[in-house]
Amino acid sequence: MMITVAKRLQGTQEYYFSRKLREIDQLNAEGKAVINLGIGSPDLPPHASVIEALNTQAHRPDTHAYQGYKGIPALRKAIADWYLRFYNVTLQPDTEVLPLIGSKEGIMHICMTYLQEGDEALVPNPGYPTYRSAVELSGARVVDYDLTEAHHWLPDLDALGRSDLSKVKLMWVNYPHMPTGARADTAFFEKLVAFGKQHNILICHDNPYSFILNDQPQSLLAVPGAKDVVLELNSLSKSSNMAGWRVGMLVGKEEYITEVLRFKSNMDSGMFQPVQAAAVKALELGKDWYDALNTIYAGRRKKVMELLDVLGCQYDPQQVGLFVWAKIPAGYADGYAVSDEVLQKAFVFITPGGIFGTNGNGYIRVSLCKDEKVFEEAISRIKKAKQQ
Repeated sequence: MMITVAKRLQGTQEYYFSRKLREIDQLNAEGKAVINLGIGSPDLPPHASVIEALNTQAHRPDTHAYQGYKGIPALRKAIADWYLRFYNVTLQPDTEVLPLIGSKEGIMHICMTYLQEGDEALVPNPGYPTYRSAVELSGARVVDYDLTEAHHWLPDLDALGRSDLSKVKLMWVNYPHMPTGARADTAFFEKLVAFGKQHNILICHDNPYSFILNDQPQSLLAVPGAKDVVLELNSLSKSSNMAGWRVGMLVGKEEYITEVLRFKSNMDSGMFQPVQAAAVKALELGKDWYDALNTIYAGRRKKVMELLDVLGCQYDPQQVGLFVWAKIPAGYADGYAVSDEVLQKAFVFITPGGIFGTNGNGYIRVSLCKDEKVFEEAISRIKKAKQQ
């Protein structure tokens, strides 16, 4: 007797990094001490006040029970205050804010709430792979939209508007963009909201990178009338060094939040209360916190660009976010070939751009989540490997 997996999983592969980490673990077991420049998991700690709040709340006897599905009022208010302070977006804490156990789960919640077989969803190519897998798991069909360097990694909304969008219910967008580091300006955001209204498409904006090496954090909800067609995901993983804490948020108009909550409330039993209290502290931090963080990342980015120069890659020095995206040198088939060569010869892992979609095949991506000394060691290894 054989138990087969559900149809929804048959087209969904194991996450690339999950497979690659096993290969890296094997090399490490052989004593290679691989430098992993692939995953964007911040290596710096949260602010001391955040850790203190977690510790204080965890020592209380009354903070360990199941929590409400909508998060504690203090956290919803802190999220709303944060949006007003940094994005100039007004949110009603009780109805337009939904804390999440990481924003990644929100991608799945949105797809399962709005999509079913027969529906279609627009997904960026290149883009975060979870958009595609979440759409596929919902039973809907993925419709790629192209992002290219020639178009500044922005979708051609005019061309999209001329295509058949009759079955499209939602569109995934992400600016500052991962993996390319591209920014979108207010004019594009306004055009995007108008596109959603014209075609009756829910625009789902994933916004976790807006504070990293970016002088002007933006929310798509800042566009007048955006709440009619926009849901926005955000996260403390990158901006507050809290990736493992799993604190995200979904914001938008009450109707959408209530509909997503119907699905989410069947999936979990709320976030650990001390983590919520700590998240409040993180959200209360001022601009000086982000400035200090970005001073560190700016130094690291210089080292990454030096590394890319050694590899002979080309890149846009104005890109933002937690990674540097670069075009591979001539002579290589694709980013996978560059990544494999650097891993095998220098024991440095760099992400191939192709994992983010076919339009990323000619690129690689380097994470900024290592100390400058680690990047110096990686540069030294790559230089030595090139001389052999």
